[in-house]
Amino acid sequence: MNAAVEEIDIAIIGAGIVGIAAAAYLVDAGCKVMVLDRTGICEETSSGNAGAFAFSDVLPLAHKGMMRNVPKWLADPLGPLSIPPAYLPKLLPWLYRFWRAGAPANYEASLAAQAGLMKLAEQEWASLMARTGASSMLREDGSLELYESNAEFKDALPSWAARDRFGIACRHLDKSELADYQPGLADRFTRGTFVPGWKTVSDPKDLGKAIWRHAEARGAAFVKGDVGLVRPTGDRVLIQLKQGRTLFAQKVLIAAGAWSHLLARQLGDVIPLETERGYNTTLPSSAFDVKRQLIFTGHGFVITPLATGLRVGGAVELGGISRPPNYARSKAMLAKARKFLPGLDPSGGREWMGFRPSLPDSLPVIGGSRSHPNVHYAFGHGHLGLTQAAATGRLVRDLVLGQRPPLDLTPFSAQRF
Repeated sequence: MNAAVEEIDIAIIGAGIVGIAAAAYLVDAGCKVMVLDRTGICEETSSGNAGAFAFSDVLPLAHKGMMRNVPKWLADPLGPLSIPPAYLPKLLPWLYRFWRAGAPANYEASLAAQAGLMKLAEQEWASLMARTGASSMLREDGSLELYESNAEFKDALPSWAARDRFGIACRHLDKSELADYQPGLADRFTRGTFVPGWKTVSDPKDLGKAIWRHAEARGAAFVKGDVGLVRPTGDRVLIQLKQGRTLFAQKVLIAAGAWSHLLARQLGDVIPLETERGYNTTLPSSAFDVKRQLIFTGHGFVITPLATGLRVGGAVELGGISRPPNYARSKAMLAKARKFLPGLDPSGGREWMGFRPSLPDSLPVIGGSRSHPNVHYAFGHGHLGLTQAAATGRLVRDLVLGQRPPLDLTPFSAQRF
């Protein structure tokens, strides 16, 4: 007996923060939306991130400073950037594209596109949080980036100069000023940079749930299921769940994070997406009195005070979606955190790993399928999914409704590769 076939207007594949934000924008515009996900609302990568609205984080990952550090980092299996040796052959084409993205012309284009998306993201998050009743979850304490030597600080100055071109304010601090921004730091830190415009949220999973409650109250529906097939048929799109359920949608948005490129490939779009596997440990809030997000760029991780605990995490492991977690990485970051904050209590922590969908030029894919006008994409935000979700939701709404978006979407096209 054939499974029941259902007709829906707009199907969003993926219930992470990007998909949920898109759902909110679409239902606010009067659209009927169904969200499909194999687990639940913001239950995977969107649940365990560092909780930052990193609007000042406009530099592509392949910027000059990072490229210089890559060999050193790769030599440390528990350092800021790691590649499992067995995965390296599969990763080489992506790494070549990543290296090319650091060329001056490519770098400048990506920087400008990212800065434009970030400006829109800040505006749209303010609007989205206001109308979903989530504004109380916003924290505007700024961030503190820390350096262990004057040489490390000087190496960072070009990146701050690049941000300054886009109006991103910062204040460089001497060693004597650091305790005013974060008491209890180890003596090893010699300089710091305070970014007043950096924002965080009280908990990223809670924020995603709040946005979904708004969307659901306006008619958005959720279906738990693992999408195995997406295939345009005439003027509709067939969606087949691995559990056997079949749906037909007038329009589809693929926002399935690190799995999105697998679905895009079914539609003829080959997109070089890789997975930044991020790790963290969330400690009880009593572990240390952290005043604002602390960023340890030289070590590739952050410490964020959340309403639900103190989150220690970050780093990048380029290892795909099928390898088992390597929690030695979260333990290594926690050990460093104890050195950087000597009074930190490391007990009672919860370890976690998430999959960040990453493209070589650090820009997401936001736009249409090559051959199917009723299929759109919104994925590949890397470690900026939370930050850019509201902007992406706004842009998706404009695309689906045939309205002119506020940004040129050419840099974000799925066909740019």
